[in-house]
This record gives sequence, C-alpha cells and structure tokens, in this order.
Amino acid sequence: MPGFTPGRRWQPAYYPFHKEPFLDRITASVERFLKGTFFGCRMCGNCLLQETAFICPMEGAKGLRNGPCGGSSAAGCYVDPTRPCIWYEIYQRSEKLGRSEYLMEVLPPLDWDKVGTDTWLDGYRHWKENIGIRGAWNALFTSPRERAQLVEKFFHDIRQPVWWSGDREYHPPVEHEPVSKLEQKLVNGEFAITVEISPPLSDSPADVIKKVEMLRDYVDAANYTDSPSATPRMSSFSCAVLTLQNGLEPVLQIAARDRTRMSVQAEVLGASALGIRNILCLTGDHPRMGTMPHGRMDIWDIDSIQMLWILRKMRDQGQFLDGREIKSPPRIFLGAAGSPFASEVRLQGIREQKKLNAGAQFFQTNLIYDTDRFTEYMETLDKHGIPGRAYLLAGIAPVKNAKAARFMNQIPGIHIPQPLIDRLENAKDAREEGVQIALEIIEKVRKIPGISGLHFMSVTWESIVPRLVVESGLRPEKSST
Repeated sequence: MPGFTPGRRWQPAYYPFHKEPFLDRITASVERFLKGTFFGCRMCGNCLLQETAFICPMEGAKGLRNGPCGGSSAAGCYVDPTRPCIWYEIYQRSEKLGRSEYLMEVLPPLDWDKVGTDTWLDGYRHWKENIGIRGAWNALFTSPRERAQLVEKFFHDIRQPVWWSGDREYHPPVEHEPVSKLEQKLVNGEFAITVEISPPLSDSPADVIKKVEMLRDYVDAANYTDSPSATPRMSSFSCAVLTLQNGLEPVLQIAARDRTRMSVQAEVLGASALGIRNILCLTGDHPRMGTMPHGRMDIWDIDSIQMLWILRKMRDQGQFLDGREIKSPPRIFLGAAGSPFASEVRLQGIREQKKLNAGAQFFQTNLIYDTDRFTEYMETLDKHGIPGRAYLLAGIAPVKNAKAARFMNQIPGIHIPQPLIDRLENAKDAREEGVQIALEIIEKVRKIPGISGLHFMSVTWESIVPRLVVESGLRPEKSST
C-alpha cells in the first residue's frame, strides 16, 4: 500500500534460491528494508511498480500481478477485510495519475530465479549496458517526449523478458475452423446454453453421469467447478472426461491457484488429446476460504490472465512458455470469467479487456440479479470493444428462499437487490417465486445487445435447469417417446 506501512506485508518476503555475491546481498538487504517499509515489498525480484502506480500488487492476499480478482471491492480485501483491495487502490491511483493505459499490459509471472534478489543493481546493470552515461547525457538535450520514451523503454525491457511479450494490444486468434461444438454454435450466431455442475464429494462416476443424462438435451456444454471455495471435490478434469464419454461437451475449468505454469501446460495438452476443447481459465478462490486446516497461502505461480496468455501462445504460435516448439499444438477454445458486480463497472471494463487481450474468446459471467447494473456493465464492455471480439454468456441461477439470497449477498461479486429478497420473503412458495424471478431475468438479459448465450449456475439444484430452459423458450421440452 502507498505510504508508510511497516510490517504490513500480507505474505512474508522472498529470499533468493541461490547464494548471491556479497555486494548483491548487502544491497538486497537495504532494498528489502526500505521497499518493505514503504511499499510492503516482498522482494519478488521482478519489480513492476512503474506499471502499477507505485503500489506493489504482490502485497495483496493473492499476490496477483494482473489483478484484481473477481471479489474486488472498495470495501476491502475479501480474504482479509482489515486491508483494502490492493488492486482497487492501484486502479484508483492510476486513474488519478493518467496512467490507466499501463493497466492494459499483460504482465509476466515471476521469474523464480530472480526471486529475493536485488532489483536496484539489476536495474543499474541494465542501464549501464543499454543506455550508459552518454545516453543519459544526450537525453538531457532532447524533448520531454523523447525522454519519456527512453524511460518507458528502459522499464519495458525489464518487465518484459525475452520469454514474454505481454503488450497492451488485442491479438485475435489465428484463423481456424471451430474446435468445439460450443465454439461452432457461437460462431454461427446461435444462442448458446451452458451449465455449471458441482462435482461430487466422492469417487462415484454415477453422480456425474446422472446429471449429464438429465441435462444433455437442454444445454450445449457443462462446466465443472475446480475445487470451489478452496475445498476438494472430484477433479474438474475427471468430470470433463466422464461428461465427454456420456454425450455432452465439457468446459474444463482450471484454477490457477493449484497449478504451476508447468502443470497448466501439461494439463491442457492432455485435455486436448482427449478431445476436451473448451477451457475456462480462473484464478480461483483463496485457500483461506476453504476448510480447516488451511494449506499454504503463498504458492500462486500464475494468475488467470497469465494462464490465458500462455495457452494462447501454445495454440497460436505452437510454443511452450520457454519457447520450445509444440509439434501438435492444443486445439482449444479459451474462456474467462466475467465479474459484473465486482468493484466498479469502469474498473471491471479494464479488467475484462485485459483478459481479452491475453486470449479470452468467451466470457461466462457471475450471477445476475440486478439487470440494470448488468446493462451498465455490458455498455462498458462495449466501449472497450469486447462484444464482437468475444462471446458473452450471462450467469443465471434461481434462489430458493430469502435466507439463501441474504447469504449469497455476502459472496464477493454477487448482488441481489432488496426488492427481490422481499419478494422471496413474502412469497407463499419461495422456490417457485425464485424460479419466476429467474425467468424474468432471462427474458431481460436476452434482450441486452452483446449477449451470446446463458450460463446456468444452479449448483446443487441442476434439476431446475431443464424447466428454466423450456419455459424461457430456449429449447423445446424433451419428448417422452
């Protein structure tokens, strides 16, 4: 956080993997004390303060270098409410300084060989090799614009290593035939329907197969949450395989929380080999949200935006992150999560555009109950040029009763207006009222420009989805003959 914040690192400082020369150790100790005191610096060795308005993103609970997460809010960090959302602070200050364009740049994950090492000496050596005293002297006699360009190039070369090129531009996918039925349907301009299913708390494939058989005539693809709320369930990968084997196309959700850059690349190659084409990239809930005892909370290797960038490179360039050639690249349709009610709409617009730039081809949004605010969100996305470049699937789920609605209102990224809660409270049959509210929302959302489909998220109430699909006119009722 900006200002004097001694001892306020959310996570401990890093130390180098290998022994550094004596001078480097001395300067690193000074840097660790000063930057830790004033910026909450963790000594990641890959400093990005220039791009984040001089507020260190590594100080946050998740340490996201491309934040914020889907639970961001002005009220504070959802993991640790005693702290502000660090990325909300970054966005706010960047706007004040007129540096919002820097937030569009897809920033690289840590180079762990540099973690814990001194960045001041590293910066000095880079300056000596590329600019030097003569270059700095000559810069004094140039225009302010030229000097600014020189400074920008200096920091750009540092933050964008040779194995990364995360610029601020949108890169459309390489021309290709649709790789999945879901992509084909969206490309054809047809209204798509996906559903989110909660994986079983067991090893029973019957639980997955039963839901697939119930839903496959009504939806185009099924998502499986990847250890939601940081609690273990049957893996999303296994559920995706079972779903594919039983006649329904899966959307494989991958939470960056539990993966390294190595395991993500390996998992997606394996998924593509098995015919799993749709990939939804998520950062994932913080381990603190899970059950006790909590596991390690400082193991975030990559975030969802970096995952999108890595997978796009694998698919479109046929290269691993390290530059090695992939003889048979994965054939995948890349998706990301949209958060209409996290933080402020204008900030989410920047966030979603960054996901688009990284490689997102479709978005599945969080749950929608406030259609007016969602319309504002879609208008903001339109200003960022996202509809037309990516497909938007709006999140829908009925609420069973007022108690459930009040609980859901406490979940980051979800907002249920009080009038809807009052309707549930006063209804003779709360469940039926919840269904009617969902049908009303579907009717309104379908009319919003830029919406390409719906994403049903009736987790633990998947049986209601066929009724919602039929009664909303999205699909005909399955014949009993």
